Amino acid sequence: MEIMNARILDRFREALGPLDVITDQDDLAPWLADWRGVYAGQAGALLSPRSVEQVAAIMRIAREEGVSLVPQGGNTSMVGGATPRPEGVNAIVSTRKMNRIRSLDRDANIVIAEAGVVLQTLHEAALAQGRRFPLSLGAKGSATIGGLVSTNAGGTQVLRFGTMRALTLGIEAVLPDGSLFEGLAPLKKDTRGYDPRQLLVGAEGTLGIVTAAALKLVPAPLDVATAWVGLRNPHQALSLLRFLENGMTDAIESFELVPEGSLALVLDHIADTRRPLAGPHPWHVLVEAVLAEGASAVLTDWLGRAAEAGLIEDAVIASSEAQAASFWKLRESISAAERAEGPAMQHDISVPVDAMPDFLEAASRAVEARFPGVTARGYGHLGDGNIHFHVCAPHGVDAARWRADPGKAISNHVYDLVTAANGSISAEHGIGQMKIDAFARLAGPARLAVIHGVKRALDPLGIMNPGKLVPLAIEPPAA
Repeated sequence: MEIMNARILDRFREALGPLDVITDQDDLAPWLADWRGVYAGQAGALLSPRSVEQVAAIMRIAREEGVSLVPQGGNTSMVGGATPRPEGVNAIVSTRKMNRIRSLDRDANIVIAEAGVVLQTLHEAALAQGRRFPLSLGAKGSATIGGLVSTNAGGTQVLRFGTMRALTLGIEAVLPDGSLFEGLAPLKKDTRGYDPRQLLVGAEGTLGIVTAAALKLVPAPLDVATAWVGLRNPHQALSLLRFLENGMTDAIESFELVPEGSLALVLDHIADTRRPLAGPHPWHVLVEAVLAEGASAVLTDWLGRAAEAGLIEDAVIASSEAQAASFWKLRESISAAERAEGPAMQHDISVPVDAMPDFLEAASRAVEARFPGVTARGYGHLGDGNIHFHVCAPHGVDAARWRADPGKAISNHVYDLVTAANGSISAEHGIGQMKIDAFARLAGPARLAVIHGVKRALDPLGIMNPGKLVPLAIEPPAA
């Protein structure tokens, strides 16, 4: 481990105050590994700035001293994007103490939130004003705004409202040279050339540290209806989606596809869960519709028509908020249930929406045939083509050894299948360090050239979140 010397630590303490610079390795330990326990690194300090000025001071010191900075919000990355690497002189920059909601304009439907604001906190603040932030995901109790912006997060409402990129109206960030990008003004028209805001969304902390964002709000839902539907196959699910979209226009906000195998794992491993329908079905869909009024009646009507058309096998409409929450618990507990079952290679991928049913069936068959003993399942957001494609190990294997071999070979095969289907190896979790080799292998040369060029231009010393996203080494500039 490369040690951060006392002089550098003293400079950080002078900039932040001694209480906001943690160096004890026992205290640092929880922040040196990702939440799944797959990646671990080392850092000489955890820095917790409370203001934009302190972030700028950190950046200037790091640049002068050759310290690599790893931005970290809720530490919920699925791809090791917020975990420091094992080598180099690293400092973690935690934005958790920058947690103010600076303003919330209910008439303009805009909120300005600092990077450390937890997603659930933002949800609650917006609802208190009769508004909502229309992005939700399973880690809403810990994921922060800075991390959501930096990974271009998606979630369960992308079908209607888009990803974080569509919801981000402005950004404030400290760039690697210590300068402040002041881009919070939510301009609807702005043709001043390249837009740094769009570069920072999805940059995974490799181009600077996001300190605040102006975000789009929408009116709080007046009436929500949630249904659990049983189906024969994913093709039937896609037909149901198109049927409901045509009949209910933009009322459908969520359309989550779940295979029977994933539901069975949740029922086996997650307490206080029960099967929503009377019997098992090969596939299931969780549907949520939002209308000004009468959402339950309208969704019931259209599901009845779908049944008459032979598009569904069975369905139940949640009769209360508690029952709706129980449906969502089934969907959001799949990853936890898989972890309880054993190791798995998890892939956050996307394909064109109309290709998703064929891909789910063909890819599962191909992976299971090539790697005997594994179980391959895909679930996720059918409306936007985002598949969480997980390959579960045979029972009794050593987790670490299996992930290394054949796990890496399994992932490479999955990514090859995705690329052949004109899809993306990263739909909403980012590249991080988990996918950086596959990204380098499969991304087109033009895409890699652009990413490398932008990185070199904004971070020529390569101090921002090294080893993540950018697959080509950034060398120090020539003397």
